[in-house]
Amino acid sequence: VVAGMRTHPQHAGVQEAGCEALANMCSGDDAVGAACEQRAVRSGAIEAAVAAMCAHLQEEGVQEWGCTALTEMCSGSDDAAAAREERAADAGALEAVVAA
Repeated sequence: VVAGMRTHPQHAGVQEAGCEALANMCSGDDAVGAACEQRAVRSGAIEAAVAAMCAHLQEEGVQEWGCTALTEMCSGSDDAAAAREERAADAGALEAVVAA
């Protein structure tokens, strides 16, 4: 998913679908969901979602799914979730969400 988003950064449809896929893959509250979140983040998914949102400010679907993906990837209350939140902040996620 992230590779596709990186390959087609100016294609809003690819970015929206990528953010939607990331949100869905990271949407579990169990150990499987946490493992998916960690794998996604290691692959650069947070940065890809932020880049998509910044590149497509006027695309409602990209903004909606980007926010959802970031929410899902940063969910949790353990140390790993805190690290994901910090990574998201470093990537500019707060600014991207506010701009959405």
